[in-house]
Amino acid sequence: MRVAVLFSGGKDSVMAAFWAMMHGFDVTLVTVRPPDYSMMFHHPNIRWTKMQAEAMGLKQLFVSVTEKNWDARLTKAFRRMKAGGIATGAVESEYQRRRIDAIGEKLHIPTYAPLWHKGQGSGLMEELLGNFEIYVTAVSAEGLGPEFLGEPFRKLADAMASGKKPGIHPFLEGGEGETFVADAPFFKKRIRIKKWKKSWDGVRGVAEIESACFETRKRA
Repeated sequence: MRVAVLFSGGKDSVMAAFWAMMHGFDVTLVTVRPPDYSMMFHHPNIRWTKMQAEAMGLKQLFVSVTEKNWDARLTKAFRRMKAGGIATGAVESEYQRRRIDAIGEKLHIPTYAPLWHKGQGSGLMEELLGNFEIYVTAVSAEGLGPEFLGEPFRKLADAMASGKKPGIHPFLEGGEGETFVADAPFFKKRIRIKKWKKSWDGVRGVAEIESACFETRKRA
């Protein structure tokens, strides 16, 4: 069955893609190009998801949307690609999950959220930190500053685990930040980020990838 995985390049959507691959689905990554500061979709570094798709060996479809037409544009894209299901990396966001579920109901196809409610205590965070190479690409919550931009996600995860960043969801589900995965065990090639462009307006910040390349894995 062909399953469309909503794919932003962040840790949760990469994990959702891996879940779909392991379940034997014919996976197509569907990457949304949203307006800046979308409440629904991830924005930074969308163009670099092409490298992630290549590293995973998966097909990818880009869909440009606005805050007003994203529902119709995604519904049309899923229908045209004859998707038999939709998968997302939602962990706790009812806002996002309800809206994707509504599209699935409209198309009469199942929706999957394999990470749903797998937060603290499930082992998911340990799995991500232990197996993925993840970078922080955006921060937009009180207590999160520019010192995390372009840095490994572990730095932020450790700060949250120590209690130094109270009130911030450990998976950044409240929109507090965004991430980019440069490597994972199922990537055929590692993405080496060579240069970042960081911006900070005093409240929120973004780390945009300016250049990156593939590194072929060395054979043992």
